[in-house]
Amino acid sequence: MPLPKQITFVSFDVYGTLIDWETGIVDAFRKAGKSDGIEIDPDVLLPMFHEVQREIQGGSYELYAEVLRRTAMEMAERMDWKLESSKSSFLPESIPYWKPFKEAGPALKKIGKTFKTGLVSNIDDKLLGQTRRHLPHDFDLVVTAQQVRSYKPDPAHFKEIERRIGTKKGMVHIGSSYYHDVEPALKLKLPVIWLNRNGEELDGRKKPTETVSTLTEAIELLGA
Repeated sequence: MPLPKQITFVSFDVYGTLIDWETGIVDAFRKAGKSDGIEIDPDVLLPMFHEVQREIQGGSYELYAEVLRRTAMEMAERMDWKLESSKSSFLPESIPYWKPFKEAGPALKKIGKTFKTGLVSNIDDKLLGQTRRHLPHDFDLVVTAQQVRSYKPDPAHFKEIERRIGTKKGMVHIGSSYYHDVEPALKLKLPVIWLNRNGEELDGRKKPTETVSTLTEAIELLGA
């Protein structure tokens, strides 16, 4: 599935693509665990976070703030950390402090001069509003999990974009998660650029339209 000859709309995943959420998550756990004497190993914490969050998102829909709270509680239990329920909101409360990747601002500024842009994110509107203060760009369209009441890889986000725009012709999506972004985009025959920051192997999975290691590469690939 090649990139469209005439690209008109570029959508972005947010966390992991524009925002360095893994650093934010590790920092939040370290800060919360410090008073209880909990040592945080990022190499253990992050795979556990992704696993637990995926399990919780697979259930009935609830706001992302609650998903994060429940994720923190489940992870604490697995780490033998007696995390008090009253302190379990430390993870959603840390989101305003999750910083963008250094390349995000310049890349968005450049691409906004050429294409219409959108955000497609597994989050709720309130928390995304806190994040958008770090992104100096006015997006033409925003679709959150709260708006479609489901979490990627469910295709509802992408179907909602197509509904609002009126077509998916000329659209390209950029995302860092193969599971949440590349897989559903391919199923919908939507051109997708995999921002593979960590050099993951495909291991038999379908190839995305393009694979890059930085957001800057993705923008150059689109000719912005």
